[in-house]
Amino acid sequence: MRAKGMERWSTYEPFYVVLGDKRVADIVITNHAKARYNDRIESGNNQNDGIAEWMWECLKEHRMIPYYRNEQDVYLIDEDLVVVAEFAEIDGEYDITGNSLHKMIVVTYLGRMSETIELRDLKSYYSWLRHTRRMTLIKNSRKRK
Repeated sequence: MRAKGMERWSTYEPFYVVLGDKRVADIVITNHAKARYNDRIESGNNQNDGIAEWMWECLKEHRMIPYYRNEQDVYLIDEDLVVVAEFAEIDGEYDITGNSLHKMIVVTYLGRMSETIELRDLKSYYSWLRHTRRMTLIKNSRKRK
């Protein structure tokens, strides 16, 4: 995902994008994230390269922000699309000042807040999901006895 264009000769143009305290130099889309993207964001058979390229543009244009201030796993794109991502250091790759570079691993796309109202408060949404799953397990265990 390295940006190849340079404005002038002898000008250093970084090949990473800063997101919080991370320097993102590469984007990896998991199979689960690809399936969720095709289901929830844009229907069609989008390939990993196309999704990663779109994510890279969002990063470069600073359209991706953390969902919560202290949360480092959940991000918003265009203040609507909720994305879960993890970061891993890239071994042996550093910027010009010696800081390590990171690979962004997109875990899943939760959906758009404009379409799924529950995504507006993720903490209550996750607690609701845990509760409903727990109640389903309790009901199923009652049936078996």
